[in-house]
Amino acid sequence: MKKIFLSVIAIITLSSCIISQKTDTKKVRLQFIRNATLKLDYNGTTFLVDPSLSPKNSFMSFVVPNKNLNPTIDLPLPIDNITKGVDALLVTHTHLDHFDEGAKTQLNPELPLFGQAFDKKTFEESPFKNITLIDHKQTYKGTTIIRTKGKHGPDQLIEALGEVSGFVLQAANHPTVYIVGDCLFDDEIKNTIKTYNPDIIVMNTGGAQWGGAKILMDEMDAIALAKFAPEAQIIAVHMEALDHCKTTREVLKQKAKEAHVAITIPKDGETLSL
Repeated sequence: MKKIFLSVIAIITLSSCIISQKTDTKKVRLQFIRNATLKLDYNGTTFLVDPSLSPKNSFMSFVVPNKNLNPTIDLPLPIDNITKGVDALLVTHTHLDHFDEGAKTQLNPELPLFGQAFDKKTFEESPFKNITLIDHKQTYKGTTIIRTKGKHGPDQLIEALGEVSGFVLQAANHPTVYIVGDCLFDDEIKNTIKTYNPDIIVMNTGGAQWGGAKILMDEMDAIALAKFAPEAQIIAVHMEALDHCKTTREVLKQKAKEAHVAITIPKDGETLSL
């Protein structure tokens, strides 16, 4: 009887510890702005991810030559609301829909900027002065920022499109967040998920077409990723803001429903507590 009693006590204690650990995990606040631009409150730092802040039709079309048709929509919030409280910038790559003139003119040039070495020249030519090029990982105010890799299209377009990155964010008592970036869903992405086991995955799923090929995950890739990481909270962005992105929110929502997978698809300007 004593052994049974002690076993019960041990189970109760273990359960209490697990509940306590879950309770102690801090929430992450994510505000989706437009396309791939996010405000992420994580471990006391507000990161602005892939800041593309130019107004509607201010930079080149990716479909029609010599026309300024992108972004196809305006920002959902005043610029001051977007830039307020930003502590640091995360830039996965410097294509115009991720790092544009709006970002260069509207953001404080003293803000710390984290990016990839491939974009060193672009960063140096920008107003930003506090630049950190991440090879593998960097720590910033208690948050570990891990640079991840991926392909922004098939092999024949890699040279033209250049290198891209993603980021994994880790901190004590916080969920692990994986920002995939402009990548196809392949073994590189799968291995990153296996390695870091992220609690939250933000994926770009606009199904962009360029050079006659798909250069970004579409709705079917999004579903495949969600099935590959069934324990993670999946958030899909990078839709309905550029003229070469073919996947819409409604298409993804319907396909996810048919596939019985949970994918959160935020509206422009919407805030999520995760």
